[in-house]
Amino acid sequence: MQKSSVQGLSLKGRVRALIHGVALGDAMGAPVEKLPAAEIAQRYGRVKSLDTEWHKMSLDATARNGRVRGNGIVTDDTLMTLCLMDIYGEVGRHLDAWDMADGMVRQIAWVPRYVPELQREAMLIERLFYPEKWIFQRHQLTSCDPRQGGIGNMVNCGAAMYVAPIGVVNACDPKAAYDEAIAFASGHQESFGLEAAGVFAAAVAAAFVPGTDIEGVIEAVLALAKDGTRNAIADIAEIARTLKAQGADHATVVAAFHAAIAPYSPMGDDVNHTPAKAGRLTAAYQPSRLGSIEELPLALGFCLFNDGDFRRSIEDGINSGRDTDSIGVMAGAILGAMHGEGVIDAADHALLDRANRLDLTASADRFTEVVTTMLAADQAAADRRTSFRAALTF
Repeated sequence: MQKSSVQGLSLKGRVRALIHGVALGDAMGAPVEKLPAAEIAQRYGRVKSLDTEWHKMSLDATARNGRVRGNGIVTDDTLMTLCLMDIYGEVGRHLDAWDMADGMVRQIAWVPRYVPELQREAMLIERLFYPEKWIFQRHQLTSCDPRQGGIGNMVNCGAAMYVAPIGVVNACDPKAAYDEAIAFASGHQESFGLEAAGVFAAAVAAAFVPGTDIEGVIEAVLALAKDGTRNAIADIAEIARTLKAQGADHATVVAAFHAAIAPYSPMGDDVNHTPAKAGRLTAAYQPSRLGSIEELPLALGFCLFNDGDFRRSIEDGINSGRDTDSIGVMAGAILGAMHGEGVIDAADHALLDRANRLDLTASADRFTEVVTTMLAADQAAADRRTSFRAALTF
């Protein structure tokens, strides 16, 4: 198993690698998002570079909703991750649903920024999918109880995809990361969509434990995950171990993972929303204790199958098809946090900055300053509690 070194991995380097992993997985996966694995293989062979043309580029701008992708362009997964980092920078403390109602609403609806897919400055809400626009509708337009913001939303990976920063501010404490992600993302998602946010944040927090490996991360999340999410991760993990021992090829792994996730996520390869689906009954995207999003179990499965190898895990996840960018984001965040700056390819990093008008290193470093202050405050609070409890008479 690849392990993070106990020595030589700074918090700053780990955060840089996490943010790089988010952007890399997002930008590599975006050009092939929603394609089945077989079609990706037919069109591209294997996606393993940022220099990939979007499969929709041959369509006109109307069919592409005026968007562009490929060649390093990131999507809302990365932009909302950066929004969450900025919220922490503004408040300098741990978050709950009230920060979704305040901070995230302002970030997506009232703060202009360069949106790479639109190739212009805009409010991020112009780019967001409907389940993420729900944040604005529920909190600003209906002024709901912030903790009830996620009720009624389409249950999907929309909250999980951007909560990696919650794992960072709770580094090495998966339970605290899980609890904070649930408290915050309850303003956006419900059911297994909310559960996935908690578990992904816990996975990121677990990845910061010095000397850990991907098995350690799996163990940490299985101790916290509930219902269908836990069962899906456990099933995929067991298959990953078996197929790794057998030396299985990528196509075999993808087929096995998709068969395993099917009882928890019934949509399969049919992920596009079309006029033919209007009014159709479906169990997909509905609240259920039996359900799970696909992206997190699959991302963890590819990380485990590849012994925590950063690049290979991201590539395998992307080439498995369906929600390719979010699978890449989750694998990239977990393994970036685990392995640190050594996984960053300078050319990829430069392209990501250039294509998206970002400075990922500067963003990561500003966030690290906030995280350092928060971790110190948490430690001081823990020391005070220990002192107070020691003074109690039992």
